Amino acid sequence: MKKDGIKLVMCLTRKEGMSLAEFQDYWLNSHAKLWAKHASAYRSKRYVQAHTLETPLNDGLRASRGMGPAYDGVAEVWFESEADLMQALGTAEGEAASAVLLADEGKFIDHARSVAFIVVEHEL
Repeated sequence: MKKDGIKLVMCLTRKEGMSLAEFQDYWLNSHAKLWAKHASAYRSKRYVQAHTLETPLNDGLRASRGMGPAYDGVAEVWFESEADLMQALGTAEGEAASAVLLADEGKFIDHARSVAFIVVEHEL
C-alpha cells in the first residue's frame, strides 16, 4: 500500500577525522535542535535519525553481499508532497533555513561521500 506524501532520505558519512561517536553526538544534540528550529520553513511532517551501530552484524551483512562500507547514519524527513516541499524551498524562509542547515552540515557531514534522494514509501 502506497503511503501519502514523500520522504527525503539522506545516507550520511562523517567528516574525516571525526569518530562515529562524535558524529552521532553532534548530529543528535546540536544539528537536530537546529533542524527543529527551522523545520516549519520546510513544512516537514516528521524527522527521524537512524544512527548506525558498531556491531559485527553490520560487517557480516556487508561481507555476505559484497557491499561497501556502511554509512554513519540515515536521516529521514517526511513531507506532504513534492509540490509542497518545492514551494516551501522557494520562500525566503525556506532559502534562509537551507543556508543555515547546509552550513551546519558542513561541520560534521562529508557531503562528497553521502547521498540524498526523494522517495515514496510502499508499505507491504
